[in-house]
Amino acid sequence: MSAKSGGKDEREQGSKRARPSKRLEKSEAIREALLKAAGEVVGEVGYANASIALITQRAGVGQGTFYNYFSSRQEILDALLPALGRSMLTYIKKSALGGHSFGELEDRSFRGFFAFLHETPHFFRILNEADVFAPEGHARHFDAVSSQYVRFLRESLENGEFPEFRPDELETIVFILMAARSYLAMRYAINEDGSTRPLPEGVAETYMKFVRYGLEGVPPAVKTKAKAKAKG
Repeated sequence: MSAKSGGKDEREQGSKRARPSKRLEKSEAIREALLKAAGEVVGEVGYANASIALITQRAGVGQGTFYNYFSSRQEILDALLPALGRSMLTYIKKSALGGHSFGELEDRSFRGFFAFLHETPHFFRILNEADVFAPEGHARHFDAVSSQYVRFLRESLENGEFPEFRPDELETIVFILMAARSYLAMRYAINEDGSTRPLPEGVAETYMKFVRYGLEGVPPAVKTKAKAKAKG
């Protein structure tokens, strides 16, 4: 066999090896398109009215294609919130880059959450309705988000921050903070028509004041006054 022939065979084999990768990329792209379409449809009409027909029409694929990726309407609904949750966590992680202390990281993460909410207005409706219409996905989402949040707090605790708390208390703290974000969003970031607005700066500052003094102790000025009063 000539060197030329051998080179041709190698190119053909390389081309054959590349084909499955391209098919896989196309397959993943279609799946992502279906999930994106499902998010938009649920955000507009709710879980109850989100039909396969509406989802596939929005994604630009046939209903037969849908069943190559999801076995049922319920399966894609249960996959929706966890998929959006992963996007949210990635967005928040990028927002926190550059922070060092717990306070800096939490402040950036908090603001990142509301920035993501503003850029993804259908997320909040999907999150709130999932408990009823997609309970499996709802549970997976909260497990993923809370687990990552606990790891973040554990690292801060191990670095000597908020020493008044024990490791077994971290999960409770996480759900307190997650609940705070949810209710602050309803009050300050979600309009009556479901659209979003930027979080007021004062709300972020008040949240961080609560978090810092609640987890890190009494403000230094108050400690100083308390000591002076005790001496007097």
